Amino acid sequence: MQRDFPPVAEQLAKIKRGLVDLVGEEDLVKRLHASKKNGKPLRVKLGIDPSSADLHLGHTVVLRKLRAFQVLGHLPVLIWGTATARVGDPTGKDKTRPELSEEEIRENLFTYRAQISKVIDVEAMEQFENATWFDEMSFMTSVKLMARMTVARAIERDSFQKRMKAGQPVSLHEIVYPIMQGWDSVEVRSDIEIGGTDQIFNLLVGRDLQAQEGQAPQICITLPLIEGLDGTQKMSKSLGNYIGIHDAPSDMFGKIMSIPDTLMEKYFTLLSDVPEAEVNEILAGHPREAKARLGQEIVAAYHGQDAAEKARAEFDRVFRDKDKPSDIGEFAFPAEELRDGTALLSLAVFRAGLATSTSDARRLMSQGGMQLDGEQACDPKAVLRKGRYLLQAGKRKFIYLLIP
Repeated sequence: MQRDFPPVAEQLAKIKRGLVDLVGEEDLVKRLHASKKNGKPLRVKLGIDPSSADLHLGHTVVLRKLRAFQVLGHLPVLIWGTATARVGDPTGKDKTRPELSEEEIRENLFTYRAQISKVIDVEAMEQFENATWFDEMSFMTSVKLMARMTVARAIERDSFQKRMKAGQPVSLHEIVYPIMQGWDSVEVRSDIEIGGTDQIFNLLVGRDLQAQEGQAPQICITLPLIEGLDGTQKMSKSLGNYIGIHDAPSDMFGKIMSIPDTLMEKYFTLLSDVPEAEVNEILAGHPREAKARLGQEIVAAYHGQDAAEKARAEFDRVFRDKDKPSDIGEFAFPAEELRDGTALLSLAVFRAGLATSTSDARRLMSQGGMQLDGEQACDPKAVLRKGRYLLQAGKRKFIYLLIP
């Protein structure tokens, strides 16, 4: 089916928004002109290893760029790394990644597929699992594929150099990962591949392998890795500085309002569709209003405009007007865990879900981050007797605790 594409200049402006690397720009312009002339979409590849269970906003940066190509009329080609996830991408790793089981990969893939539909139209794209071709390769075929790259080239990456200098092992299976990712590009004949800045080496390997196979080398596009709520480290669930795409609207909005002001431009550029000229106007205004607009844009993308407006109104009511949330949940402390009908405050905070452990609860209290019925709670050994209490952790978390 032939498609009617926007003008090439308009396409380029949207494609180049927020990019770090664009390898093969002249070729990209030629291919965009050709696709507009013949009505044939470009094949835009993104590989995802289902190596964890949930997506956060950091993951959506490349997905949003894939969607931008889709909106322009091109064809997203998503590679699910059901083979590469078993190997593990060594990019940026200071040690060998633990091997994932087939069952873990399948579970992660199930949740990933459900979540990406919030970003991209999954009905208008191609999807492949790279285990389809790698599981069918004989050992000798794999050896021949490995012969496409020298050892010197394979260990160029900084993470390998650092590990070897530190006397840490680098396994052979890690070295072949870029070849596997590059071969995916050959299998699907990609015109363009998208990745984070940490993926540039792997993307360039794809170009080399395509050229060796007589295919037109793919254009390589990379985007920044975004920092999390702390403003310094890469957004990560393990670091606790992430914003999940399934976070409740009020939680998502509240987290965005807590990011450092220095991150706003980056978040607007990579996580919203607000035009760049308008972003500049927004950022020139009051920082709080700018951040609230950012919060509304992001919440609306995943929960709808009504939810975004309600989340902002709730935030203003609680933090500007110093009122309590209107939808505070309730947790009944398990009767079987009570001692003489009472519960320690630190245990209650943990069991109510306001802390990840009793030690985390004690830390919150020692730092002045916990309130009990509106008063600061500093004693983790405080005893709670029968009654209903309002617990508040930090600025955003509230829950009613019932001691039966």
